[in-house]
Amino acid sequence: MTSAASTDTREAARAALRELVGRSDADFHDGQYEAIEALVEGRRRALVVQRTGWGKSAVYFVATLLLRRQGAGPTVLVSPLLALMRDQIAAAERAGVRAVAINSTNAHEWTDVLGQLDRDEVDVLLVSPERLNNPAFREQQLPALVRRIGMLVVDEAHCISDWGHDFRPDYRRLRDLIAQMPADVPVLATTATANSRVVADVAEQLGSLQAGGDLRGDAGAEPVLTIRGPLARTSLRLGVLRLRDSASRLAWLLSHLDDLPGSGIIYTLTVAAAVDTARLLRDHGHDVRAYTGQTDTEERAESEGMLKRNEVKALVATSALGMGFDKPDLGFVLHLGAPSSPVAYYQQVGRAGRASESADVLLLPGIEDRDIWHYFATASMPDRERAERVIGALGDAPISTPALEAMVDIRRTPLELLLKVLDVDGAVRRVQGGWVATGEPWTYDAERYERIAAERLAEQQHMIEYEQTDGCRMEFLQRSLDDDTAAPCGRCDNCAGGWFPREIGESASTQAAESLDRVGIPIEPRRAWPTGADRLEVPVKGRIPADEQAGEGRALARLTDLGWGGALREIFAAGAPDTAVTPQLLQACIRVLAGWGWEQRPVAVVAMPSRSHPLLVDSLARGLADVGRLPYLGALDPVAGGPTGGPGGNSVFRLAGLWDRFSAQHLEVPPGPVLLVDDLVDSRWTMTVAARVLRQAGATQVLPFALALRG
Repeated sequence: MTSAASTDTREAARAALRELVGRSDADFHDGQYEAIEALVEGRRRALVVQRTGWGKSAVYFVATLLLRRQGAGPTVLVSPLLALMRDQIAAAERAGVRAVAINSTNAHEWTDVLGQLDRDEVDVLLVSPERLNNPAFREQQLPALVRRIGMLVVDEAHCISDWGHDFRPDYRRLRDLIAQMPADVPVLATTATANSRVVADVAEQLGSLQAGGDLRGDAGAEPVLTIRGPLARTSLRLGVLRLRDSASRLAWLLSHLDDLPGSGIIYTLTVAAAVDTARLLRDHGHDVRAYTGQTDTEERAESEGMLKRNEVKALVATSALGMGFDKPDLGFVLHLGAPSSPVAYYQQVGRAGRASESADVLLLPGIEDRDIWHYFATASMPDRERAERVIGALGDAPISTPALEAMVDIRRTPLELLLKVLDVDGAVRRVQGGWVATGEPWTYDAERYERIAAERLAEQQHMIEYEQTDGCRMEFLQRSLDDDTAAPCGRCDNCAGGWFPREIGESASTQAAESLDRVGIPIEPRRAWPTGADRLEVPVKGRIPADEQAGEGRALARLTDLGWGGALREIFAAGAPDTAVTPQLLQACIRVLAGWGWEQRPVAVVAMPSRSHPLLVDSLARGLADVGRLPYLGALDPVAGGPTGGPGGNSVFRLAGLWDRFSAQHLEVPPGPVLLVDDLVDSRWTMTVAARVLRQAGATQVLPFALALRG
């Protein structure tokens, strides 16, 4: 029997929903009110797993309004992306919900926001997961906020999972926040992308698993209500088109981009692929923009707005464009290369067809996909030896990240990620002025990381199976996400036949081949020595003197490039034999030199003394010298056995391993520019140190050249 109070709650909730969506006839989808009732009436914990567009934000905004009317404090909404925060604040305003954010872009507004909180003028406070561990916020604002919090909402909760641990480790600290909150504060976690494993991972972080697998809150509390809806997207028309190589995929795109409905997103697996693809399409008349994690924040916001207003045909994007981008009428999503799991793929294709009857989703997988998956998976996993090195370097006195970098030989980005993981594990702590060791015992959780690695391999295999299945593709995705309502969609290429053209125009093939054959990537010279070099007995600091600097160099291509990157990846693959440069590679390198545009032609060629590819480097240097009719002076001499260490370390340690390890004493270096040849450029410190040696030996300029640029 329905109580009067429950009826009143439903009516109040329905009125708030109608205000939110601006429609007087709006009513709840299946599961929406059940979640609201559990939060408002039962003060329970709820996990909502529903497809994009179902209305998860309506649940927490309506619940917030009802809780506030009951005298509860503000809702704290943990949200992962700034773009998502912007959309959430706009949606809140439509519902009469007073929402404000504290994030890295509005530090100048924090005092005003805190004043609004003190005056109880805020209904929803949006914070990033990283903000929870900001020392000032954690110590000065968070305790008072925890005492007053009315509800905690964790948006995009799959980021809690091990699937996303390398994306936002700070999500894992939410368990500590929940432990500090009063027991009757409701908690809502929402996501559109979760299989059973991810749900279990969320359970592990938000609470614990009781017998039978129900998610529990505090001991003795009711199990968390899990509301899981069907994930089928009836508007999406899925397809897979397997083509023989990158040139064919780009040629297909050139031929048929304008045939795709409306405007959309073209996803790539790497930054280089996004930039190169966008350039090719623009060069041949298509209105597109590149969108990656390296794109300026202002340019990203501008590009998002242009796509929403249909002012571009597509954004060519990495996974940087995903959560937080909301364009209900997005016409298509196309992938040049497959994401590494059905979970990731579903999350990205879910951007399309949210408020339209039809949207096209097409995957063009590549033979290089597995190599790219492997690279990103291994690059993000914490390493025991590195972790122990960081913990051992820290003590009671705060050490800044740059200073720590100079102590532990780990580059900045992986060091910052590792510090976050160790912080969440309780081994280190971020304080004002840097990082300290907590002194708490820490053990490398090898079993956990082995499990993550095995699960990722399994999900990669599922993605291969998605590409190869002859069954319904939407049904396959649903089953991969453990959706027991999965059934044939009747729309995908396997259900209804191929809906996309397969032919490729001859001119498009030529244009794609020419684009992939483009050569010449700038190698920017180092201009300053790394901070902290003197700690490793390298007597330099500040700017590199102008008469010791290298000039701007060139590489044939990046290892991640769609064109020459494939051939270069084979050369530098683990275990590949050292062989002389092929005629094709040599001719490509000659084209790089022909288009360089240097002010003064080189007067000689010098090679680096390569440890891994001596035959390759020597043959390349000799070949360039012969074609250019330049004297080949030979290779620099290694001193005391040559450089120590290897690629992958940070700048200070890399420089220390190279310092005073090269000599040009036996070379008769003429005055003028010298072409300095190597195989692979990574940190650029090898070229920097070698150029300094050649400049001191008499070269007026050093022009670095390499086959490949990492990245």
